[in-house]
Amino acid sequence: MRPPVEVRVLFLSLLAPGLLYAMNNVPALQEPLPILGMGMVVLGLVLIITLISVPNQMKVDPLFYVFAEFSFTCLVGLTNALEQDGFISGFMGFYLKMGEPHLGSAYAVMMSYWEGVIHLVLFLTIIHRMFEGKSYRSLGLLWAGSSVGHQIVHIPGVVIGKYGSNIRPAFLRNIPFFLVPFWAASQLLFCRDREIPVIPADQIAVEQKKGLLSRPVDLLLSVLLLAAMAFSVFRGFVVLDCPLDACFTYIYQYEPYLKDPVGFPRVMMLVYLFYALPLLTVFTYGLQTPGCTWMLDWTIFFAGAMAQTQWCHIGASLHSRTPFTYRVPADKWWPVITLNVLLAVVPVLLALRCRISPTYFMKPVPEGQTNKDKKKN
Repeated sequence: MRPPVEVRVLFLSLLAPGLLYAMNNVPALQEPLPILGMGMVVLGLVLIITLISVPNQMKVDPLFYVFAEFSFTCLVGLTNALEQDGFISGFMGFYLKMGEPHLGSAYAVMMSYWEGVIHLVLFLTIIHRMFEGKSYRSLGLLWAGSSVGHQIVHIPGVVIGKYGSNIRPAFLRNIPFFLVPFWAASQLLFCRDREIPVIPADQIAVEQKKGLLSRPVDLLLSVLLLAAMAFSVFRGFVVLDCPLDACFTYIYQYEPYLKDPVGFPRVMMLVYLFYALPLLTVFTYGLQTPGCTWMLDWTIFFAGAMAQTQWCHIGASLHSRTPFTYRVPADKWWPVITLNVLLAVVPVLLALRCRISPTYFMKPVPEGQTNKDKKKN
């Protein structure tokens, strides 16, 4: 009896540390171009093995092969994180030296932990649901948001930061990892039916007649979203070297990690300012306007992006691999970490609110079309 598909994918992914160890001990594979070439060969072999592992007569979603391939890279990321934190050794030395030196930074270590744990669990869960015939659209959107958030900070951060002068050919492998999540998100968002529960029309009509003050949870979320918007604007000004005293005080006394030359924190704050801020604004609008069904999808996507980026940001600002002068000062630890945790938690709470009670976001019921009115007719 063959093991479940997700177990086979996990076993295949567990080969990654062994391959890294072997490559770390073969001198011929420790040059920039051979590293890139070998990486492409390995990923190609993983795809071939994945194709062979699925019976020919079985109809398979193309996204399965994406998730299986990415599961393998998750173990590469986890191996890197464990080695950089000193738990293991002898796996990633060649790759950090001649492949992607930036993977030794605190931000990349936290990014690798997220990939190796959260993304791997998501992939295996999605694959399990896929072959059980269950819906995985929401989990896919969560991963897509997390992956897109990761890449739009990671790639520009490397280019403009201190590692920009030491980019090797292996860095090119990030291009497909940047493009594929956008393709997957478009497949999940626009090419598949949304998971909408069946709700009586009269219940929708009653819920949508309530004002914001009659919905205390939505009122609280609106206030938290406004606070997140203000915080995003403020930190955007901080990394843009705003001359205000408040900005100067904050970057030197509260969150000096924002001026770390690695580049990741600066790019992240600009992404928040130019991309997260508009989304926070439209989410605030969606909480006050009935019938915004897009809230059910985009809040999940956004929650994944914010959780991933904030995890990396918080962890890197405290990590031992970040120079001491850029870490959060001990006496300012609680206010800074609390604000950053809230910035990650608020989008998650909003996504849960939309998921648990979506009635308000259903399409408005035309006048005279509620269930009661139909009965009268």
